[in-house]
Amino acid sequence: MTPRVLIVDDDQALCETLDAGLVRRDFHVAWCTSGDRALTLIDEGDFDVVLTDLHMGRLDGIGLCQCVVQRRPDIPVIVLTAFGSFDTAVAAIRAGAYDFISKPVQIDVLGIALRRASERKALHEEVKRLRSAVSTAPSDSRELIGTSPAMCAVHDVVARVADSDASVLITGESGTGKEVVARVLHKTGRRREGRFVAINCAAMPEPLLESELFGHARGAFTDAKEAHVGLFAQASGGTIFLDEIGDMPLALQPKLLRVLQERTVRPLGAAGEVPVDVRVIAATNRDLESAIEERRFREDLFFRLNVIHLALPPLRARGGDILILAQHWIAKTAAREKKSILGISPAAAEKLVAYSWPGNVRELQNCVEHAVALARYEQIMPEDLPDKIRSYKSSHVLVAGDDPSELVPMEEVERRYILRVLQAVAGNKTAAARVLGIERKTLYRKLERYGTDG
Repeated sequence: MTPRVLIVDDDQALCETLDAGLVRRDFHVAWCTSGDRALTLIDEGDFDVVLTDLHMGRLDGIGLCQCVVQRRPDIPVIVLTAFGSFDTAVAAIRAGAYDFISKPVQIDVLGIALRRASERKALHEEVKRLRSAVSTAPSDSRELIGTSPAMCAVHDVVARVADSDASVLITGESGTGKEVVARVLHKTGRRREGRFVAINCAAMPEPLLESELFGHARGAFTDAKEAHVGLFAQASGGTIFLDEIGDMPLALQPKLLRVLQERTVRPLGAAGEVPVDVRVIAATNRDLESAIEERRFREDLFFRLNVIHLALPPLRARGGDILILAQHWIAKTAAREKKSILGISPAAAEKLVAYSWPGNVRELQNCVEHAVALARYEQIMPEDLPDKIRSYKSSHVLVAGDDPSELVPMEEVERRYILRVLQAVAGNKTAAARVLGIERKTLYRKLERYGTDG
């Protein structure tokens, strides 16, 4: 969008000069020669930035800045000061000015400052919109937050399959909210009155995991003094969520496959089978197709689990959802901590959007809790954020620098890029091959040549 700028200066010739220079730099400009007229224009129109001189008639630049801050705190004000006038610059900042520019004005420097200020206003408006979006979200979907195209696709699939009994496989990087999606599927489906039972398949050794899933009869093994009802039987009529399914021991996979096929379980040491009526939702951050090729996961079990596939996007691919989620957790955390924090300052929002979020949604939640604990004002400020987010700078693949000695062969450029893509997708070779536009077998061959598994 073209930034809308209001110039206020009692020097008409300067106003006309700045108008001409800024229009050539793709700004929409209005100007006037008094502070009183500026307030009228601000009340009647909508501007992204106000640029005002300090020394004018009845209402000077400091007074105008104070009025704009009171009436329209969302509009940043930039003040023009005399060259080297430090005291007036400090006074302008204290009055609420966003920035100050020294005269004589360099039009390119002014353009950069105005564009940065207009982006700040846009972020301010986005934060307000997202705060409203969180507060008005339907209660059934309040846990599954996001309006980005990637999340809209997830919402669509969840709504269409919630009432189905078909097995669902949820994939995505660690921290993307796979269990949240599983719970929403349960809560919005026809099994909502039944139990939702969750288990992490990587959290316990194989014998204990088998007993937890399928149960055991009394005397089935040492210390089995009482019969134990397994989680499949406990979840009958509801949903069982098998998290980290990619880490399930290979020896247990045939038994799980039989449960999915026959809808019965045989507890350890029991003589007969017990029927179960349960919906199965599984989740993993691993590349199961690669695991199948490496014979660490059964292909037939994969097909049984992967009737409906839900791929959750990483947080870095969800755009404005970062701020929606941050606002959601600010409200929850501030209420729990009994702190009066209303939202995120535009400067802090800019830091959150720029960060890459390798820990995804879970990392963002931790970041918000950290910020709320440190916050001293009604908004989260940049200094409240963790150090690594405040100081984050995006990295790029190094191809070559200015030094000719840094020039590298094309094969080395390809190697660096492939490894960078693998890092970005958390080692998921299927996703990396898709991004690179090559077959997975080709990717495997290249990694083998590089002497790494990625």
